[in-house]
Amino acid sequence: MVSTESNGKIRIRDGRADDIPAVLGMFDSAVEWLVSQGRTRQWGTTPWSENPRAVAMITRYFAEGSPYIAEYDGIPAATLTLTDAPGPYLAPVDEPERYIHILSSDRRFKGTGVGAALLAHAAAETRRAGISLLRVDCYAGDDRKLVAFYESNGFTPTETFTVAVAGDDSWPGQVLARRL
Repeated sequence: MVSTESNGKIRIRDGRADDIPAVLGMFDSAVEWLVSQGRTRQWGTTPWSENPRAVAMITRYFAEGSPYIAEYDGIPAATLTLTDAPGPYLAPVDEPERYIHILSSDRRFKGTGVGAALLAHAAAETRRAGISLLRVDCYAGDDRKLVAFYESNGFTPTETFTVAVAGDDSWPGQVLARRL
């Protein structure tokens, strides 16, 4: 079990298949919060636990990647998964890298530092593997607060991209990188 302490309340551990319902709950919480703010373009309006594609994606990342759970006072509060490459909508780089996927937190834990603790853990795991490049991508629409969150955690924006979604709509994205 991997463990990182932060203020004595945050512990990072390896994710397991039996964490998937809690992870889907984290995404449901985030979707509900985004919808309450009128911000529906990032993840839509349907809870992820009710979306078969989202459930399949979370299950696949847990099976194929290295998932981590941040617990706050023993409660699963946030998650991310590390892999060796970005999603299929982006080209990999020509050097070894670790890529962050599905970073999310339960909104009840907003402001506790669980997301930043997971990003620090991802950086440490990447260094431990002898790799110097850690990348992530995120939704870059609306107010770009998500991009700013990654920047505040040591990432630098690199390229932008667009993913086509239902209808004529598109999803603006930003790739960010951190050299370790």
